[in-house]
Amino acid sequence: MKIFGLVGWSGSGKTTLLVKLLPELIGRGLSVSTMKHTHHNVDIDRPGKDSFEHRRAGASEVLITGAKRWALLHENRDETEPSMDELLARLSEVDLVLIEGFKAHRHHKLEVFRPAVGKPMLAADDPTIVAVASDANLGDIGRPVIDLDDVNAVADFVVGHCLLKAKVRNGAA
Repeated sequence: MKIFGLVGWSGSGKTTLLVKLLPELIGRGLSVSTMKHTHHNVDIDRPGKDSFEHRRAGASEVLITGAKRWALLHENRDETEPSMDELLARLSEVDLVLIEGFKAHRHHKLEVFRPAVGKPMLAADDPTIVAVASDANLGDIGRPVIDLDDVNAVADFVVGHCLLKAKVRNGAA
């Protein structure tokens, strides 16, 4: 299972790019999962729902399942947040996991950089950033710069960098 990250400052367009990139990669026959890191307190459950009540009553994990999807809610309680590697081990096998966030992890990443955000480029100090997608001409920064609006070019870079091979679907490559 290959992993590749998208990093950048808040407001740079990481999620927008990822949402456009997913159908492009999947259309090439790749199975893709995503992982998103946030600094906010994540809760996909709501008060009044049975699963919320199970957690509030002290369950360490609650698995919610239905015909269309299932989700496992794990309470960290007094435990530290699991590492990215521990979380990856919980995912089903796919061709590629796209990771949004986890700036400090040592996997290869593409920086989404917009000068209008007013923050410095992360790639200047991070050798794990192997390319930059931007809406501006950045000149020679010592690594590939891809037009942020050219999703096909971003997909080409990710596929090539990760050495992924498109799969044949319905007789077409």
